[in-house]
Amino acid sequence: MRLGSGAFAATCVVIEVLGVALFLRGFFPAPVRSSSRAQHRAGPPAPEPLAGASSNWTKLPPPLFSKVVIMLIDALRDDFVFGSKGVKFMPYTTYLVEKGASHSFVAEAKPPTVTMPRIKALMTGSLPGFVDIIRNLNSPAVLEDNVLTQAKAAGKRIILYGDETWVKLFPEHFVEYDGTTSFFVSDYTEVDDNVTRHLDSVLQRGDWEVLILHYLGLDHIGHTSGPSSPLVGRKLSEMDSILMKTHAALLAQERGTHLPNLLVLCGDHGMSETGGHGASSMEEVNTALILISSAFERKPGDVRHPVHVQQTDLAATLAIGLGLPIPKHSVGSLLFPVVQGKAMREQLRFLHLNTVQLSKLLQENVPSYKKEPGFEQFKMSEKLHGNWIRLYLEENNSEVLFNLGTKVRRQYLDALRTLSLTLSRQVAQYNIYSMVVGTVVVLEVLALLLLSVPRALSSRAQLDVPLWSPVSSLLFYLMLLVLLAVHVTVCTSAENSCYFCSLSWLAAGGVMTLISALLCAVVSALTEMSVDAKRLRTNLGHSKSRWSELELLILLGTLGHAASLGASSFVEEEHQTWYFLVSTLCLALCHEVYRTCFLGADGEPQCCLHADGRCDSAEPALQDRNPGCDVLELGQAHKSPVSLDALRGRDRWLVLASPWLTLACCRLLRTLNQTGVQGAHRPGLGHWLTSSDHKAALSVLAALSLSVILALVQRRCSPASKVAMALGLLGVYCYRAAIGNVLFPWQQGNKDISKGIIEARFVYVFVLGILFTGTKDLLKSQVTAADFTLKTGGLWEIHSGLVLLAALLSRPHNLPVLVFSLLIQAVMTKFIWKPLRHEAAEVTVMHYWFGQAFFYFQGNSNSMATVDVSAGFVGLDTYMAVPAALLTVFATYMGPVLWASHLLTFLSSETSSGSALSRACFCYALVCSLPVSTYIILVTSLRYHLFIWSVFSPKLLYEGVRLLVTAAVCLFFTAMDPTHREP
Repeated sequence: MRLGSGAFAATCVVIEVLGVALFLRGFFPAPVRSSSRAQHRAGPPAPEPLAGASSNWTKLPPPLFSKVVIMLIDALRDDFVFGSKGVKFMPYTTYLVEKGASHSFVAEAKPPTVTMPRIKALMTGSLPGFVDIIRNLNSPAVLEDNVLTQAKAAGKRIILYGDETWVKLFPEHFVEYDGTTSFFVSDYTEVDDNVTRHLDSVLQRGDWEVLILHYLGLDHIGHTSGPSSPLVGRKLSEMDSILMKTHAALLAQERGTHLPNLLVLCGDHGMSETGGHGASSMEEVNTALILISSAFERKPGDVRHPVHVQQTDLAATLAIGLGLPIPKHSVGSLLFPVVQGKAMREQLRFLHLNTVQLSKLLQENVPSYKKEPGFEQFKMSEKLHGNWIRLYLEENNSEVLFNLGTKVRRQYLDALRTLSLTLSRQVAQYNIYSMVVGTVVVLEVLALLLLSVPRALSSRAQLDVPLWSPVSSLLFYLMLLVLLAVHVTVCTSAENSCYFCSLSWLAAGGVMTLISALLCAVVSALTEMSVDAKRLRTNLGHSKSRWSELELLILLGTLGHAASLGASSFVEEEHQTWYFLVSTLCLALCHEVYRTCFLGADGEPQCCLHADGRCDSAEPALQDRNPGCDVLELGQAHKSPVSLDALRGRDRWLVLASPWLTLACCRLLRTLNQTGVQGAHRPGLGHWLTSSDHKAALSVLAALSLSVILALVQRRCSPASKVAMALGLLGVYCYRAAIGNVLFPWQQGNKDISKGIIEARFVYVFVLGILFTGTKDLLKSQVTAADFTLKTGGLWEIHSGLVLLAALLSRPHNLPVLVFSLLIQAVMTKFIWKPLRHEAAEVTVMHYWFGQAFFYFQGNSNSMATVDVSAGFVGLDTYMAVPAALLTVFATYMGPVLWASHLLTFLSSETSSGSALSRACFCYALVCSLPVSTYIILVTSLRYHLFIWSVFSPKLLYEGVRLLVTAAVCLFFTAMDPTHREP
């Protein structure tokens, strides 16, 4: 079967997506778990060392608090409470921290710093897997042991008001709840009012023991406006007044009880300087944690500074405070200041229970646990504890007893720290089998793409794909039998659960069949390459050409970028790599333009210097060449460009200046958004524009940018689409003005017109209208199969619709990024790619490079904190998972998508031959597959690296989503390519 190279590449990318999915499922594994399945029925607590069977100290200690209120403020980073903002906007909380009956902590949240895994960490004490950042969108029920499960089993009544994520994680735990959606980030008032409206009634009631209040407004303000917004101060003041009301009510209730109450103020994660979260910056991982109770009364002169602890420590502390068993999977340690006021024997009892729990978890997850320092410290502490108990039973009060007790306590605390640290390092076990299977699929696809390069990039852009010969070969069946034998052996002998082994035999057999078929295809491609090698050497021998500087730059740049992903610093600062590559590309194009104009392609003086001279036009590179040759002639891809003599006066100077103009635009864009790790904290032009003091300047810039977008896009649109584009861009400005980002000239004060729902939907109507017009033209061109103008017009309409959607989802200060993207596309098209007649493969790689650079020009990075979640809720008044996910992905990858869309439009408009589209699709798939395949190998070898979860894992998720976007792009290319339907 003869298949176009575009269709072949699209198929390969789809298969590669399957391989990457398998690898991700194995790479992001299950966290440390206890082997015990009796989650709802805790076993008897560990007895006190040397305590008799009749002693009361063999039982679980009684609770320390009567009621517990957990007030969780989403995105409450530590400096919002302990910094200048706390002093200014939270005076009551500041008083409690400095002089009140409280203990303050800075709780470190481990990545990923998103809500669902952080709630799990707070309640289970375990460290959720990094893949929970994806599961955060659809939180499954928590199956492991946790504080709420133990509290419910003990008969305690739990009430929840706030984020509905709690209801999804703990679906049958609450006797009363009122959940609010956490993903509609445009709302930061009603989402909190729905929690506060229950406070007055519930605080007067006595029919509960645990009350959870989860406030989302602060997090939503961060997503929409950032931490520097004046809305943050007002929200902190609101939270301070709610804390004061709650604390006063708890103190009033204590008068009729013999136990004090506990109020916990905490955050699930922090907030980056751009307002997002999900990564591992200090602003994202450091959260405020304050425990408030009358049991923590201070003595005169008692100064308590916030102490750094782990967020997972709260689960063990709440369990002890409520008189419950510590969750089996908890890797946290008891916050000792909570029990510091108790008698020495009680203190040691609490510490002993915690160390016993951690030592059991260590034994179940570390085979050589006896050699671990924490276990040795635990055994020593337990021995000393037994000696202290013996001495205590002999004499109650003596200095020797106190000194020994102090020593035992110190030993326990050291053992807790060591055990907790050891278990945190053992947080996950990689599923190597799934990783290997996924890696094999990805590498086979890459090998197949690389071996197919000569024929895929030939003039015909077609490959002979034998469908039955690999399946009917002996190698295929031998390989399949070996793989099935390996699968049975691994799955029957695996000690831990394996995802790939959990698949049905039909699904696993299908994957094994696919691997065997791919291997046979690779062997077949190698055979064909050896047969064609002689012909290829003959072509090279007759050819005097050599690789051009541009071709060498593209090759070395692509390989160099893939190799750079093995260093954490290069991953963190990947934007610098792309900035360097596009800048070097501009200089290389400048060299080519000047050489072509003044010397000619062969180094001789070019006739374009003479006003009356003419040169013979070279063969267009984007059309088919040498139809009789099926093998790519290396070094012949870059043909001599057409004479620049046809460009006179201003046009010729624009050709000479266009690389410098492109370089200047890229340099200006670098100042707009500071990204990466090293420079993210530096104030950029975007920070200046988004501050409330410069809203007028931002408004003028947004209006000017939208006008330029209209001027650049409408030139090739139909009359109806021109009107729709103009009205749509006007709607974009109205939407931003409605939500308060920019100003109307006639707007008075700061009162918002609306929440922007109507304005955004108004724009969506025009987006869908333009896309529908383009799709109609494309379908009509497919039917007639002869109207070339109709097809190119339809593609431009679709490109225009995507531009309008990008303008709607972009924040106002990022609209210049869209303007410069369109401007560079127009300049490069008219003054570089058309006059110099670059080969389709070169144009494809240049589009890919610029798309990657504009991904970072938007302010994106390889950190999850830079994902603009608010873009997924533009125009939505309720949370809808699929539209929100699609809009968020498009807003994040709009740079690569728009450049890929322009590539398709440019190639279709320059030649009616489908072979250019086929070669472009193949090149796009290849340059996307190379870094993904390389990175999978590098991540596997670096899986025990210090920065594996903070640096390499987020990048892996970005690569996975980018490959999915690439698959969609390649499929669209193939649909527009007429050659894939040829028999």
